[in-house]
Amino acid sequence: MISKLYKLRADLLLLSVAIAWGVTFLMVQDAIDTTPVYAFLFFRFALASILMFFIAYKFLNQINKRTIAYGVVLGIFLFSAFATQTFALAYTKSSIVAFITGLNVICVPFLAYFFFKEHISKNVLLATVVAVLGLYLLTMSGALTIGSGEFLTLLCAILFALQIIFTGKFSKEVNVFLLVLFQLITVTILSLIFSLSLDSVTFNLDYNYAFFKAVIITAVFATVYAFLIQTYMQQFTTATKTAIIFTMEPVSAAIFAYFMIAETLTYIQLLGAILIILATLIAELKFKKKLKHT
Repeated sequence: MISKLYKLRADLLLLSVAIAWGVTFLMVQDAIDTTPVYAFLFFRFALASILMFFIAYKFLNQINKRTIAYGVVLGIFLFSAFATQTFALAYTKSSIVAFITGLNVICVPFLAYFFFKEHISKNVLLATVVAVLGLYLLTMSGALTIGSGEFLTLLCAILFALQIIFTGKFSKEVNVFLLVLFQLITVTILSLIFSLSLDSVTFNLDYNYAFFKAVIITAVFATVYAFLIQTYMQQFTTATKTAIIFTMEPVSAAIFAYFMIAETLTYIQLLGAILIILATLIAELKFKKKLKHT
């Protein structure tokens, strides 16, 4: 049995991952204003793969076909989620993309049950509903319609959900460091292929300070640290709880934007952020049945 202390540590470190992604959101946004998306992903994940190679170096003798296969599967899920999200932005508003992507928090518990019969507890189910409501209030601006952009984003949410639940499964079966390494390498290769096929340029970029800062910081904190912590800590918690914790990403992004560029939240958005925080707390609770005294 996994002790409560290990579970709490896992959840807190997963929260740090959501914060890392949220804090680097503005940086990524600025970088892709001048750099094609897939080219940026290539440089980010290429650097992350190199760093991860040195971190995983002493485990290289444990490489086997299953580890490579698992890493490739996770890499395909992760890159496909990035790709569908990028294509979706061409057809619908970013606020809608942000909201529907966050719906992976609904997809995870049902997919986890479908694939692995993972039990859905009452508090986690309640936390999921609260998180979705919070996401809607925080990210949405305008009516939600159904079109090709929304369909692509829903597919993106499902792919992110699959990455989360299979990370939890695979991390218990193979070396975590090698699993992350092959996941990052897979995303690097796919990003290069897509960049050469779809981007206007891949290597002839404006290599300025903002570009290098974004690549280095996102590679170290939002990629190597984030995916290593996610993969290692999902051994000690459920995929559903991981997804709920990851809804803190837009909250941390909003808080960081407030302090960095004075971007304010409306009262509705603030309520949404509070609901997401509440959802992460509800996920930690245990509902106890009341005993009737006779």
